[in-house]
Amino acid sequence: MNDQLQSFAREELKKGLALLPESWQDKFKLMYGREDTKLRSEEDIREIKAIPINEVVDSMSEDKLDWAMQQVNNSIKKIGIKP
Repeated sequence: MNDQLQSFAREELKKGLALLPESWQDKFKLMYGREDTKLRSEEDIREIKAIPINEVVDSMSEDKLDWAMQQVNNSIKKIGIKP
């Protein structure tokens, strides 16, 4: 994915995530906030949830952007938010 598409994807993710409740954003952080997706301690979970959502999006690898956008769009539809 070229840099321009990556920038667009990250901005769209940030806009979509801003529409979702904090608890849903926390789930996103747990999925994408670290490269290591193994089980974590309670302290690790607290640390990940403390990371600002935009920082999580900015640090995501490009190969995860497309799937993350699909997940966020599905979440928005699921809870009936009009973007």
